[in-house]
Amino acid sequence: MPQPPSAASRDEPVIRERGDACPGALRLHAADDGFLARVRIPGGLLTPRQASVLGLAADRFGDGHLELTSRGNVQLRGLDDGCGAGLADLLDGAGLLPAPSHERVRNIVATPMSGLDGPARPDALAWARAFDGLLCASARAAALSGRFLFAFDDGRGDVAALNPDVTVLGGPDGRALIRLGAAADAVELAAPHAARAALLAAEYFLDTADTAGTRAWRVSELPPEHPLDEAGFTRRLAAAGIEAAVVTEVAWPYAPPPRPWGAGTGNPTHLCVLPPLGRMSTEQWRVLVRVADRGGRELRVTPWRSVILPSASTRRPVHGAALIETAGLVCAPDGPWESVTACTGRPGCAKSLADVRADARAVAERARGPLPVHWSGCERRCGHPRGTAWVDVVATPDGYRLGTDPVAPEELAAALAAARNQPRVSEAAVKK
Repeated sequence: MPQPPSAASRDEPVIRERGDACPGALRLHAADDGFLARVRIPGGLLTPRQASVLGLAADRFGDGHLELTSRGNVQLRGLDDGCGAGLADLLDGAGLLPAPSHERVRNIVATPMSGLDGPARPDALAWARAFDGLLCASARAAALSGRFLFAFDDGRGDVAALNPDVTVLGGPDGRALIRLGAAADAVELAAPHAARAALLAAEYFLDTADTAGTRAWRVSELPPEHPLDEAGFTRRLAAAGIEAAVVTEVAWPYAPPPRPWGAGTGNPTHLCVLPPLGRMSTEQWRVLVRVADRGGRELRVTPWRSVILPSASTRRPVHGAALIETAGLVCAPDGPWESVTACTGRPGCAKSLADVRADARAVAERARGPLPVHWSGCERRCGHPRGTAWVDVVATPDGYRLGTDPVAPEELAAALAAARNQPRVSEAAVKK
């Protein structure tokens, strides 16, 4: 039973009565297993040195593990009380905190395979890098919430499906589309202006949110009487010297997430590595760093809790995939961990009703299927998939619920396998 579309109902206006408490690298979150830091990785791009520093931080200050998030960021858990200054110094020295006042708003995803499977599409990662510089230089942008999301899609439709607040979609002939929230229409402009236009879109949102007075954090939270209007956006672009035009009823493309071995293209040059449940020990993480360092010298963290290692699979003396698999990570399709995610669960989260990660591991081999599945320790469903249907497993005081139906413990694996093997939803349904 696929989960319904993930966007929350906006029948009632969203009125925020408090500030955004989203964690960052400087604003740590107190959890049951210690403090948590979320390090933003714009576009998911890490150098081997930066990745090594993250591993060092997890060992020096945390529980020796790293978690990948649904926005392509990295979390450190189990941090000691009082480690904030030391952690900040370590991250800053690796270039992971270029603008402390903006570190929580650098929520930038980009097509992770951009540039690796042919030159026909624009370089979405170059857009993301350019945009990050503009974002960090904008004093106005510091007012964004830590939940506002930017997506730079090279035209295939992968990250565009993640419910971004501002989407840049590459097109033919050096053009790009900018979408505001989930609008059916978009604004078309020359691709070299895409990064600057995305920043102007964010500033447009902030101005509109201020006028609305509801303290909206995301475009979808703006009240109906204060929408973002494409015609108004084009006027803002024109005032900034950017020529643009409204395009109505855009047919937005959709592409599924990359699978292990790099989007299932059959090209063994680039590895796509899947850590079970998006969590790795620092020993496993250092294997990825080692393989990346002797390959393309780059790690690309994806919003689907995987890591792409460009030009990493054929280097001597040992095949990269063999090293990774020996470390207990997945780099081949159709394994039991493909498209299986979970929230933190017990013991890290006080709100969780179950150790969802342990329970997911107990049935993973017997509950395979093409539909994603997300295990949630409570009704909040933290970290659930975006841009697709998924099977919803939620802990309750009496056990687990699959969709809306309670499931007996001895029947959970079979029921989950049956739900995950339903026919995939149509592309049109995915994009709703």
